[in-house]
Amino acid sequence: METNRTKFQGVKNILNFNRHYYYLGFGALILFSLVAYIFEIPTFWNQLVIIFILLGLAMPLLVSAYVYDYSGYYKLEWLENKRIKTSNSLSIVNIHAGFDETSHLLNKKFPKSNLRVFDFYNPKDHTEIAIQRARKEGINHSKTEQISTDLIPLETNSSDLICLLSAAHEIRSNQEKVIFLKECKRILKSTGKVIMVEHLRDLPNFMAFHVGFTHFFSRKTWKKSLKQAGFSKISEEKFTPFLSIFTVEP
Repeated sequence: METNRTKFQGVKNILNFNRHYYYLGFGALILFSLVAYIFEIPTFWNQLVIIFILLGLAMPLLVSAYVYDYSGYYKLEWLENKRIKTSNSLSIVNIHAGFDETSHLLNKKFPKSNLRVFDFYNPKDHTEIAIQRARKEGINHSKTEQISTDLIPLETNSSDLICLLSAAHEIRSNQEKVIFLKECKRILKSTGKVIMVEHLRDLPNFMAFHVGFTHFFSRKTWKKSLKQAGFSKISEEKFTPFLSIFTVEP
């Protein structure tokens, strides 16, 4: 099913899927205000703490608006820099964790290509609250097929392009990540590419998401996992300071 992104869709997603974080944040704000009033905490320190809490709540929303609503990320024009010809007939695989905002965009971008869409979500192992909410409220591609991370039901050397767009970090186990990436390598043609988009556990994302940046993995972790999976050519390009686009080849 095709869906159109609404204004501030990225911000709405952050608020909706991570609302527990905002409940806790506003609860902390109210609690601190009461403590400050009761114990007469000096105005300077009172205001400093309140500003810190409000920035912690606002920064993820501001960054999400920038990255997902204003940067042009969902236009997928950045794919053209990867020497992938949209006019060709390609075998494309898009793999996600149950929240799919890109398959219908890939269909439009590659109208002559054959697109397969897979969902690797496993409620036993992938237990993040945010992705559980996203799955319940998202609208996925009508031809989405459920898979496990250790088996992608495609022939060896059959895919030209594999897209992992803000999805692979939902695989929390390093061992499971490597097994999954090995499957990606198996189905990839020798001339094919894996395009993986991820936030990283780095300083810009710490400034944006604070403790929430631990949900992501570091550049070192991703490169190590990709190399363990057998990939030999790994390049990275920044799309805004907060997103990394990895182009991976056999």
